[in-house]
Amino acid sequence: MLQQITRILWPVITGILIALLVIREFPELTGRTGGVELNIVDSQPVSTQIPAEGPVSYASAVERAAPAVVNIYTTTIVETRAHPLARDPFFRNFFNLPSEPRRKRMESSLGSGVIVSGNGYILTNHHVIAGADDIVIELKDGRVSQASVVGTDPDTDIAVLKIELNSLPQLILTTSPGRVGDLVFAIGNPFGVGQTVTMGILSATGRNQVGVTNYENFIQTDAAINPGNSGGALINVRGELIGINTAIFTRSGGSNGIGFAIPASIATDIMQELIDHGQVIRGWIGVETQPLTEDLARSFGVGKDAGVLISGVYRRGPAANADILPGDILTHMNGQKITDGRAAMNQVADIEPGTDLPVKLLRDGQSIERTIRVGQRPNSAAK
Repeated sequence: MLQQITRILWPVITGILIALLVIREFPELTGRTGGVELNIVDSQPVSTQIPAEGPVSYASAVERAAPAVVNIYTTTIVETRAHPLARDPFFRNFFNLPSEPRRKRMESSLGSGVIVSGNGYILTNHHVIAGADDIVIELKDGRVSQASVVGTDPDTDIAVLKIELNSLPQLILTTSPGRVGDLVFAIGNPFGVGQTVTMGILSATGRNQVGVTNYENFIQTDAAINPGNSGGALINVRGELIGINTAIFTRSGGSNGIGFAIPASIATDIMQELIDHGQVIRGWIGVETQPLTEDLARSFGVGKDAGVLISGVYRRGPAANADILPGDILTHMNGQKITDGRAAMNQVADIEPGTDLPVKLLRDGQSIERTIRVGQRPNSAAK
């Protein structure tokens, strides 16, 4: 009996031992690897897999936009005065010098610009071409042309140039800058090394109080923007223009990852006004404002959110003509509560000159109402 059981079990035990030995030497036969479970899938074309956030390369977007980004070279003739002795009347008479000698020298600078129309209009920054006596545009395809200035707007740092060339590339513009976190690319001519592309993300929108221009509504990006990039393009992953690179925040003169661009929607509105009128027509009431700090609010006996303090009034300006005084607190404008002076002045800028603007103010603790006839913002005003 025992011999029969042994003859039956021996093959079974032998089979089990052989199976265990095989599993030990060839673990992949069980679908397990070193005790770690892996999700292994067959290699498939990318289009049939779970889509990623973006492609491996954005070369197509850059190729679409880069031909319309130009290099701008400017030359300015600067007069320099001679040595102080040469300006002294006695010295000139003693040596029989007919007049004070003047010397001239040429200063060169560079920047970037964006072709936005097939008939040769170029967007760039005012500071790129300010005071220039000669402006030369170089296209990516190697063509070179003299440019004329259509108009400039120092308040937003926008300038419009025009060149006369055929078959010009142009950038597609988008009215939306996108979402914070979107990839963006800056194209320009940093330090004159030639057209360069840098990549970053859209860090923020609606940035103001940067201290760059009078009217600020910047796109912020960490794409590297360096001297020479000013006036260049900030594009999205589709190669569409979302902004004009304008300024950087830096302590060293180089990129620190905080750059600012004027949104394309604002730049094109300014461009159209410069083309149509040669200037940007803005509403103006002739006041300067400052926030109500806790100390100021306490001294005026009002709450911190009462409004904004009118710190200055321009002589013979619209506000002065409406009996508005420094020290008044602007609480309402056109029926709307005022909490931000810069935002309020931006709203005034959009009002057509000649429009009557009702306002409410606090003066000596009393609420008063006035109507201001909105004027046109001058290039300069005497306070």
